Amino acid sequence: MYHYNEFDKTFLVHRNAQFRAQVARRVSGELTEDEFKPLRLMNGVYLQLHAYMLRVAIPYGTLNSAQMRQLAYLSERWDKGYGHFTTRQNIQYNWPKLNEIPDMLDALGEVGLHAIQTSGNTIRNVTADHFAGAAADELADPRPVAELIRQWSTDHPEFQFMPRKFKIAITGSPNDRAVTRAHDIGLRMVSQNGEIGFEVLVGGGLGRTPMIGKVITPFLPQADLLPYLEAIVSVWNQIGRRDNKYKARIKITVHEHGIDEIRRLVDARFAEVRPTFSGVDQALLADIAAQFARPELRKGSTEAYDAARASDPLFRAWSDTNLSAHAQPDHAIVTVSLKAHGGTPGDASATQMRLLADLAERYGYNELRISHEQNVILPHVHKADLPALHQLLKQHGLATANIGLISDIIACPGMDYCALATARSIPVAQQIAKRFDALKLEHDIGPLKLKISGCINACGHHHVGHIGILGLDRAGVENYQITLGGDHTQEASLGTRTGPGFAYDEIVPAIERLLMAYLDMRESREETFLEAYRRLGLAPFKAALYQETQAHAAE
Repeated sequence: MYHYNEFDKTFLVHRNAQFRAQVARRVSGELTEDEFKPLRLMNGVYLQLHAYMLRVAIPYGTLNSAQMRQLAYLSERWDKGYGHFTTRQNIQYNWPKLNEIPDMLDALGEVGLHAIQTSGNTIRNVTADHFAGAAADELADPRPVAELIRQWSTDHPEFQFMPRKFKIAITGSPNDRAVTRAHDIGLRMVSQNGEIGFEVLVGGGLGRTPMIGKVITPFLPQADLLPYLEAIVSVWNQIGRRDNKYKARIKITVHEHGIDEIRRLVDARFAEVRPTFSGVDQALLADIAAQFARPELRKGSTEAYDAARASDPLFRAWSDTNLSAHAQPDHAIVTVSLKAHGGTPGDASATQMRLLADLAERYGYNELRISHEQNVILPHVHKADLPALHQLLKQHGLATANIGLISDIIACPGMDYCALATARSIPVAQQIAKRFDALKLEHDIGPLKLKISGCINACGHHHVGHIGILGLDRAGVENYQITLGGDHTQEASLGTRTGPGFAYDEIVPAIERLLMAYLDMRESREETFLEAYRRLGLAPFKAALYQETQAHAAE
């Protein structure tokens, strides 16, 4: 992984000192909250429902053990003993005191972490496939490119006050685990005539106007990447809407102008920008890539793994759901669930974070990843070590065997924390997980992506959930709309709204009716919920959801 050099370290020291002075001016009253707001947002500080919140970037989701331990330390020293991992591969601290945040930033800088551009109308934390550098289906590790983009975009003088925030995601696999089609720019590594380049998507995004990104170029040579990105962002920066923040995202610009016109403008700008890139960026990329070399993986027998699968049903269930194929067959990618039934999705205590750091050192070559699905990944674990790893996870409440199942829910903080939220998300996620655990049905239901947002901003990605839940305020009462058929993969699609929403105490029974109907209608255990929905369409699922309403109407 990338290690900060002296320039990086000095930059952070000066940047944090600058913010410390700004905080002091705010605390003294020299700055009003309105004057302070753009300054704090540049440094990842929000004013939430109950307190300030600090959002820390985990670039492209990659951490080492020392960094994870420092995140644990921050949670104990300046928060309430836990952190919340987000769908942007960040971590949020929900209870810091404003005058102590500069100390938190200095502590982050000690291990090469920061909170720069985790907010504001800038290019946000670049996200990537959480299996990057390990997956069996990967064309190439996308993280060196993500790091190059991070360095290019950080404090880029042209892109600090754009119409709105801007998000970039990258994957190195044909199987999209980075939701690239729902980003302002999505980058998918592709091969053409033996050369690795990028399919570039533009204009994706969720929120109040969800859209799937459009292909602006099917193959972009790697050497052209930064100038092409600069061309896209500068075109949008010039013509993007600034009269209405709800129409300011690039997805609206693409929609209003059309992809062909945007392509023409980008190509014209690219012709101007390309000569200014002398190749220094490619030399830098080569230096960065050398730091992302895969660790030297040991080879050995997997008999202990095979024996544990044969003799231990709990281990077998966990390995069926929480392990993924590694590029080296005697290793596995381990996803550690932060979705224990009844827990808060994405929350990890300081104790759990330290345990994960220890396990990464002992079994995982000192590497961890954070997924946009709010879980933690050990990307390289020899199969012989998996039984011992599972036992330690089990002892600390981290061995929930539910990755990809109904209780592996993405949920935003909702009205429990967020000042923008209009409904609760966390309690709904907790109740759904507990209900289906009590019914002992989640393994029978099989693969299912359920995602919950507590407001129309869609931080819970509900639009691309197989089942999406959107909480809204209706005359002071929480109301939950359901969408079906969304997909975040390379076959991305937006879910379809089923009809009227459900009250807070009705939403869990509604989901239960929906999934009981699926179990009745599927052709076999192998037909997933999404496959059944695509085969049958909305009508039978809508009938199951609203059967009580229809029964009352018939009385």
